[in-house]
Amino acid sequence: MKDTSKHQGLRNQLAKLLEEKGITDKNVLEAIKKIPRHLFLDSSFENFAYQDKAFPIGADQTISQPYTVAFQSELLEVKKGDKILEIGTGSGYQTAVLYAMGAIVYSIERQNKLFKKTSLLLPKLGYKPKKLIFGDGYKGLPESAPFDSIIVTAGAPFIPKPLMAQLKIGGKLVIPLGEKNQIMTMLVRKNESQFEKHEYGEFRFVPLLEDKN
Repeated sequence: MKDTSKHQGLRNQLAKLLEEKGITDKNVLEAIKKIPRHLFLDSSFENFAYQDKAFPIGADQTISQPYTVAFQSELLEVKKGDKILEIGTGSGYQTAVLYAMGAIVYSIERQNKLFKKTSLLLPKLGYKPKKLIFGDGYKGLPESAPFDSIIVTAGAPFIPKPLMAQLKIGGKLVIPLGEKNQIMTMLVRKNESQFEKHEYGEFRFVPLLEDKN
């Protein structure tokens, strides 16, 4: 598990590219510069790890393209100590980005194979989420709620009600909504019953599946 100065150089280039694409949050860009994305991928993809592309990671899942990770992270406006629930741990790369930004991360993964792999990888790389859970992301994590933010890293046909209920007042839910292509959507909780909705254009994600293991 090597991380070389060449890798660091490629990360700096990637951060610069993301900045050119419109990412302005310094916290996000610093995390991208810091995290060895090549270690989250199968070694056959290592040479492409710092391209702005998504790659397969097994169990029919992908590691999102860095721009998508950066875009979702920027929408959350993460402050140090924010309690964030991530739905879809996947490779753990987005988890690591949130952790590097100072968040206390709770993350749920429904694919057992990925869950096992990522549970070992993250601590090995020095990223220690508060909790990694094997389970159904649609249900969220009521026992640890409320959260400052919730981030969904798979395309959802609708917004799961339990996730809305687990947000703090003022909290944000960032979720890609739609069947084939998704619209990046953010809900901000205004009070007990009201949410403000914002939309940020089209993205592509693997589907968020319910109750399937």
